[in-house]
Amino acid sequence: MNFQQLRIIRETIRQKYNLTEAAAALYTSQSGVSKHIKDLEDELGVQLFIRKGKRLLGLTDPGLALSTIVDRMLIDADNIKRLAADFTATDEGELIIATTHTQACYVLPPIVARFKQAFPKVHLVLQQASPVEIAELVAHGEADIGIATESLTNYAQLASFPYYNWQHSLIVPHGHALTKQQTITLSDLAKWPLITYHGGFTGRSKIDDTFKQANLTPDIVMSALDADVIKTYIELGMGVGIVASIAFDPERDRRLQQIETSLFGNNTTLIAVRRNHVLRGFAYKFIELCNSNLDINSVREAALSEEV
Repeated sequence: MNFQQLRIIRETIRQKYNLTEAAAALYTSQSGVSKHIKDLEDELGVQLFIRKGKRLLGLTDPGLALSTIVDRMLIDADNIKRLAADFTATDEGELIIATTHTQACYVLPPIVARFKQAFPKVHLVLQQASPVEIAELVAHGEADIGIATESLTNYAQLASFPYYNWQHSLIVPHGHALTKQQTITLSDLAKWPLITYHGGFTGRSKIDDTFKQANLTPDIVMSALDADVIKTYIELGMGVGIVASIAFDPERDRRLQQIETSLFGNNTTLIAVRRNHVLRGFAYKFIELCNSNLDINSVREAALSEEV
Protein backbone atom coordinates (compact mmCIF):
# COMPACT_ATOMS: atom_id res chain seq x y z
CA MET A 1 0.00 0.00 0.00
CA ASN A 2 1.31 3.47 -0.87
CA PHE A 3 0.11 7.07 -0.90
CA GLN A 4 -0.35 7.10 -4.67
CA GLN A 5 -2.88 4.28 -4.36
CA LEU A 6 -4.70 6.20 -1.64
CA ARG A 7 -4.77 9.38 -3.75
CA ILE A 8 -6.18 7.38 -6.66
CA ILE A 9 -8.93 5.90 -4.47
CA ARG A 10 -9.87 9.36 -3.21
CA GLU A 11 -9.82 10.98 -6.65
CA THR A 12 -11.81 8.16 -8.23
CA ILE A 13 -14.56 8.74 -5.66
CA ARG A 14 -14.41 12.52 -6.20
CA GLN A 15 -14.76 12.06 -9.96
CA LYS A 16 -17.86 9.88 -9.45
CA TYR A 17 -15.97 6.70 -10.46
CA ASN A 18 -14.93 8.05 -13.85
CA LEU A 19 -11.41 6.66 -14.30
CA THR A 20 -10.64 8.96 -17.22
CA GLU A 21 -11.41 12.04 -15.12
CA ALA A 22 -9.53 10.66 -12.12
CA ALA A 23 -6.46 9.99 -14.27
CA ALA A 24 -6.59 13.51 -15.74
CA ALA A 25 -6.85 15.08 -12.27
CA LEU A 26 -3.79 13.15 -11.10
CA TYR A 27 -1.83 13.66 -14.35
CA THR A 28 -1.49 9.95 -14.99
CA SER A 29 -2.94 7.34 -17.34
CA GLN A 30 -6.27 5.56 -17.04
CA SER A 31 -4.53 2.21 -17.25
CA GLY A 32 -2.25 3.26 -14.39
CA VAL A 33 -5.26 4.21 -12.26
CA SER A 34 -6.93 0.87 -12.97
CA LYS A 35 -3.75 -1.05 -12.11
CA HIS A 36 -3.25 0.78 -8.80
CA ILE A 37 -6.85 0.07 -7.78
CA LYS A 38 -6.53 -3.62 -8.72
CA ASP A 39 -3.18 -3.94 -6.92
CA LEU A 40 -4.64 -2.47 -3.74
CA GLU A 41 -7.68 -4.74 -3.91
CA ASP A 42 -5.42 -7.77 -4.37
CA GLU A 43 -3.26 -6.70 -1.45
CA LEU A 44 -6.25 -6.19 0.86
CA GLY A 45 -8.12 -9.22 -0.42
CA VAL A 46 -11.41 -7.35 -0.87
CA GLN A 47 -13.20 -5.63 -3.75
CA LEU A 48 -13.46 -1.88 -3.15
CA PHE A 49 -15.63 -0.86 -6.11
CA ILE A 50 -18.87 -2.19 -7.60
CA ARG A 51 -18.20 -2.96 -11.26
CA LYS A 52 -20.16 -3.50 -14.43
CA GLY A 53 -17.67 -4.73 -16.97
CA LYS A 54 -14.80 -2.25 -16.90
CA ARG A 55 -16.94 0.54 -15.45
CA LEU A 56 -17.01 1.46 -11.78
CA LEU A 57 -20.50 2.12 -10.43
CA GLY A 58 -19.89 2.78 -6.75
CA LEU A 59 -18.27 1.59 -3.54
CA THR A 60 -18.68 -1.78 -1.89
CA ASP A 61 -19.09 -1.88 1.90
CA PRO A 62 -15.32 -2.39 2.39
CA GLY A 63 -14.68 0.43 -0.10
CA LEU A 64 -16.99 2.76 1.80
CA ALA A 65 -15.22 2.00 5.08
CA LEU A 66 -11.82 2.45 3.43
CA SER A 67 -12.75 5.83 1.89
CA THR A 68 -13.11 7.42 5.33
CA ILE A 69 -9.72 6.08 6.41
CA VAL A 70 -8.10 7.24 3.15
CA ASP A 71 -9.38 10.78 3.62
CA ARG A 72 -8.06 10.87 7.17
CA MET A 73 -4.64 9.47 6.21
CA LEU A 74 -4.15 11.93 3.36
CA ILE A 75 -5.27 14.86 5.52
CA ASP A 76 -2.81 13.80 8.22
CA ALA A 77 -0.01 13.49 5.65
CA ASP A 78 -0.78 17.00 4.43
CA ASN A 79 -0.87 18.23 8.03
CA ILE A 80 2.66 16.89 8.60
CA LYS A 81 3.90 18.83 5.58
CA ARG A 82 2.18 22.00 6.78
CA LEU A 83 3.60 21.68 10.28
CA ALA A 84 7.09 21.30 8.84
CA ALA A 85 6.54 24.32 6.60
CA ASP A 86 5.39 26.38 9.58
CA PHE A 87 8.66 25.73 11.39
CA THR A 88 10.90 26.37 8.36
CA ALA A 89 9.15 29.35 6.74
CA THR A 90 6.42 30.96 8.81
CA ASP A 91 5.92 34.01 6.60
CA GLU A 92 6.14 32.50 3.11
CA GLY A 93 3.84 30.31 1.05
CA GLU A 94 0.40 30.46 -0.55
CA LEU A 95 -3.01 31.12 0.96
CA ILE A 96 -6.13 30.35 -1.09
CA ILE A 97 -9.36 32.06 -0.05
CA ALA A 98 -12.52 30.86 -1.78
CA THR A 99 -15.27 33.46 -1.60
CA THR A 100 -18.06 35.21 -3.48
CA HIS A 101 -17.81 38.34 -5.59
CA THR A 102 -19.57 40.42 -2.94
CA GLN A 103 -17.12 39.42 -0.20
CA ALA A 104 -14.05 39.82 -2.45
CA CYS A 105 -15.12 43.22 -3.73
CA TYR A 106 -16.78 44.91 -0.74
CA VAL A 107 -15.69 43.18 2.48
CA LEU A 108 -12.22 41.73 2.15
CA PRO A 109 -10.12 44.60 0.67
CA PRO A 110 -9.16 46.14 4.05
CA ILE A 111 -8.47 42.67 5.48
CA VAL A 112 -6.30 41.76 2.50
CA ALA A 113 -4.40 45.05 2.77
CA ARG A 114 -3.60 44.45 6.44
CA PHE A 115 -2.68 40.83 5.79
CA LYS A 116 -0.31 41.70 2.94
CA GLN A 117 1.32 44.35 5.08
CA ALA A 118 1.99 41.72 7.76
CA PHE A 119 2.91 38.89 5.33
CA PRO A 120 4.30 40.45 2.13
CA LYS A 121 5.91 37.18 1.00
CA VAL A 122 2.69 35.16 1.14
CA HIS A 123 1.03 34.71 -2.26
CA LEU A 124 -2.68 35.34 -1.66
CA VAL A 125 -5.22 33.85 -4.07
CA LEU A 126 -8.84 35.06 -4.01
CA GLN A 127 -10.84 32.40 -5.83
CA GLN A 128 -14.35 33.61 -6.59
CA ALA A 129 -17.05 30.94 -6.75
CA SER A 130 -20.62 30.13 -5.80
CA PRO A 131 -21.35 29.20 -2.16
CA VAL A 132 -21.69 25.50 -3.05
CA GLU A 133 -18.43 25.59 -5.01
CA ILE A 134 -16.72 27.36 -2.10
CA ALA A 135 -17.78 24.62 0.30
CA GLU A 136 -16.55 21.94 -2.12
CA LEU A 137 -13.20 23.66 -2.64
CA VAL A 138 -12.51 23.84 1.09
CA ALA A 139 -13.85 20.35 1.79
CA HIS A 140 -11.55 18.89 -0.89
CA GLY A 141 -8.51 20.83 0.23
CA GLU A 142 -8.39 23.00 -2.90
CA ALA A 143 -8.83 26.16 -0.82
CA ASP A 144 -7.62 26.91 2.71
CA ILE A 145 -10.46 29.15 3.85
CA GLY A 146 -14.01 29.65 2.60
CA ILE A 147 -16.08 32.81 3.13
CA ALA A 148 -19.77 32.89 2.17
CA THR A 149 -23.25 33.31 3.60
CA GLU A 150 -24.80 30.08 2.33
CA SER A 151 -23.81 26.38 2.16
CA LEU A 152 -20.86 26.32 4.56
CA THR A 153 -22.89 24.78 7.41
CA ASN A 154 -24.19 21.99 5.15
CA TYR A 155 -20.92 20.06 5.00
CA ALA A 156 -19.82 17.77 7.84
CA GLN A 157 -16.22 18.11 6.61
CA LEU A 158 -16.22 21.82 7.42
CA ALA A 159 -16.02 23.78 10.65
CA SER A 160 -17.69 27.17 10.24
CA PHE A 161 -17.47 30.35 12.31
CA PRO A 162 -19.41 33.64 12.23
CA TYR A 163 -17.71 36.50 10.41
CA TYR A 164 -20.22 39.39 10.44
CA ASN A 165 -23.97 40.09 10.32
CA TRP A 166 -25.63 42.12 7.58
CA GLN A 167 -28.97 43.06 6.02
CA HIS A 168 -30.27 43.65 2.52
CA SER A 169 -31.12 47.13 1.28
CA LEU A 170 -33.06 48.53 -1.65
CA ILE A 171 -31.23 50.22 -4.53
CA VAL A 172 -33.08 52.57 -6.88
CA PRO A 173 -32.26 55.36 -9.33
CA HIS A 174 -32.24 58.87 -7.85
CA GLY A 175 -35.72 60.32 -7.63
CA HIS A 176 -37.49 56.95 -7.63
CA ALA A 177 -40.96 56.97 -6.06
CA LEU A 178 -39.85 54.69 -3.20
CA THR A 179 -37.38 57.33 -2.01
CA LYS A 180 -40.32 59.58 -1.20
CA GLN A 181 -42.03 57.06 1.11
CA GLN A 182 -41.29 57.26 4.82
CA THR A 183 -42.18 53.59 5.31
CA ILE A 184 -41.88 50.81 2.73
CA THR A 185 -43.77 47.57 3.26
CA LEU A 186 -43.41 44.24 1.50
CA SER A 187 -46.71 44.96 -0.25
CA ASP A 188 -45.26 48.22 -1.58
CA LEU A 189 -42.20 46.40 -2.82
CA ALA A 190 -44.18 43.62 -4.47
CA LYS A 191 -45.76 46.20 -6.80
CA TRP A 192 -42.41 46.91 -8.47
CA PRO A 193 -40.28 44.80 -10.82
CA LEU A 194 -37.37 43.51 -8.74
CA ILE A 195 -33.77 42.64 -9.51
CA THR A 196 -31.80 40.61 -6.99
CA TYR A 197 -29.38 37.74 -6.51
CA HIS A 198 -29.58 34.38 -8.18
CA GLY A 199 -30.83 31.49 -6.04
CA GLY A 200 -28.26 30.33 -3.49
CA PHE A 201 -26.35 33.64 -3.43
CA THR A 202 -26.08 36.39 -0.82
CA GLY A 203 -29.19 35.65 1.21
CA ARG A 204 -31.58 35.08 -1.70
CA SER A 205 -33.38 32.37 0.29
CA LYS A 206 -34.18 34.96 3.00
CA ILE A 207 -35.76 37.22 0.38
CA ASP A 208 -37.88 34.40 -1.07
CA ASP A 209 -38.96 33.17 2.38
CA THR A 210 -39.95 36.66 3.52
CA PHE A 211 -42.30 37.18 0.57
CA LYS A 212 -43.68 33.66 0.91
CA GLN A 213 -44.49 34.10 4.59
CA ALA A 214 -46.37 37.29 3.71
CA ASN A 215 -48.32 35.43 0.98
CA LEU A 216 -46.89 37.75 -1.65
CA THR A 217 -45.47 36.86 -5.06
CA PRO A 218 -42.67 39.26 -6.00
CA ASP A 219 -42.13 40.22 -9.63
CA ILE A 220 -38.46 39.28 -9.92
CA VAL A 221 -37.71 40.26 -13.50
CA MET A 222 -34.00 39.49 -13.37
CA SER A 223 -31.44 37.81 -11.12
CA ALA A 224 -27.64 37.84 -11.20
CA LEU A 225 -24.69 36.41 -9.30
CA ASP A 226 -23.22 39.67 -8.03
CA ALA A 227 -24.31 43.15 -6.98
CA ASP A 228 -22.35 45.01 -9.65
CA VAL A 229 -24.37 43.35 -12.41
CA ILE A 230 -27.60 44.01 -10.54
CA LYS A 231 -26.75 47.71 -10.13
CA THR A 232 -25.95 48.03 -13.83
CA TYR A 233 -29.51 47.08 -14.76
CA ILE A 234 -31.03 49.19 -12.00
CA GLU A 235 -29.31 52.19 -13.60
CA LEU A 236 -31.08 51.27 -16.84
CA GLY A 237 -34.44 51.56 -15.04
CA MET A 238 -35.30 47.87 -15.25
CA GLY A 239 -36.36 47.51 -11.64
CA VAL A 240 -35.77 47.98 -7.93
CA GLY A 241 -32.70 46.18 -6.60
CA ILE A 242 -32.44 44.11 -3.45
CA VAL A 243 -28.76 43.69 -2.58
CA ALA A 244 -26.51 43.33 0.45
CA SER A 245 -26.14 46.71 2.16
CA ILE A 246 -22.36 46.45 2.01
CA ALA A 247 -22.52 46.24 -1.79
CA PHE A 248 -23.47 49.90 -2.18
CA ASP A 249 -20.67 52.42 -2.53
CA PRO A 250 -21.82 56.09 -2.64
CA GLU A 251 -18.71 57.09 -4.58
CA ARG A 252 -18.99 54.42 -7.25
CA ASP A 253 -22.79 54.31 -7.37
CA ARG A 254 -23.50 58.03 -7.74
CA ARG A 255 -26.45 57.51 -10.06
CA LEU A 256 -28.19 55.26 -7.57
CA GLN A 257 -29.71 55.69 -4.13
CA GLN A 258 -29.72 53.21 -1.23
CA ILE A 259 -32.77 52.71 0.96
CA GLU A 260 -32.01 50.91 4.22
CA THR A 261 -34.60 48.32 5.25
CA SER A 262 -35.02 45.54 7.79
CA LEU A 263 -37.72 43.77 5.78
CA PHE A 264 -35.57 40.71 5.10
CA GLY A 265 -34.01 40.22 8.52
CA ASN A 266 -30.41 39.49 9.39
CA ASN A 267 -27.90 37.34 7.54
CA THR A 268 -24.59 35.97 8.79
CA THR A 269 -21.54 35.54 6.61
CA LEU A 270 -19.40 32.61 7.72
CA ILE A 271 -15.76 31.58 7.60
CA ALA A 272 -15.07 27.87 7.10
CA VAL A 273 -12.04 25.61 7.30
CA ARG A 274 -11.66 21.89 6.72
CA ARG A 275 -12.03 19.70 9.80
CA ASN A 276 -8.94 17.91 11.14
CA HIS A 277 -6.77 20.01 8.87
CA VAL A 278 -3.80 22.06 10.05
CA LEU A 279 -3.44 25.48 8.44
CA ARG A 280 -0.29 27.52 8.12
CA GLY A 281 0.19 30.13 10.83
CA PHE A 282 -0.52 33.02 8.46
CA ALA A 283 -3.87 31.43 7.52
CA TYR A 284 -5.02 31.61 11.14
CA LYS A 285 -3.85 35.23 11.20
CA PHE A 286 -6.04 36.00 8.19
CA ILE A 287 -9.05 34.54 10.01
CA GLU A 288 -8.21 36.57 13.12
CA LEU A 289 -8.07 39.74 11.02
CA CYS A 290 -11.60 38.97 9.84
CA ASN A 291 -12.92 38.30 13.34
CA SER A 292 -10.73 39.14 16.32
CA ASN A 293 -12.56 36.52 18.43
CA LEU A 294 -11.24 33.75 16.19
CA ASP A 295 -7.66 33.27 17.31
CA ILE A 296 -5.49 30.31 16.33
CA ASN A 297 -6.35 28.26 19.43
CA SER A 298 -10.13 28.65 19.16
CA VAL A 299 -10.17 27.80 15.44
CA ARG A 300 -7.89 24.79 15.84
CA GLU A 301 -9.83 23.46 18.81
CA ALA A 302 -13.19 23.81 17.05
CA ALA A 303 -11.89 22.30 13.80
CA LEU A 304 -10.63 19.24 15.68
CA SER A 305 -13.90 18.71 17.58
CA GLU A 306 -16.87 16.71 16.36
CA GLU A 307 -19.26 19.69 16.26
CA VAL A 308 -18.86 23.48 15.99
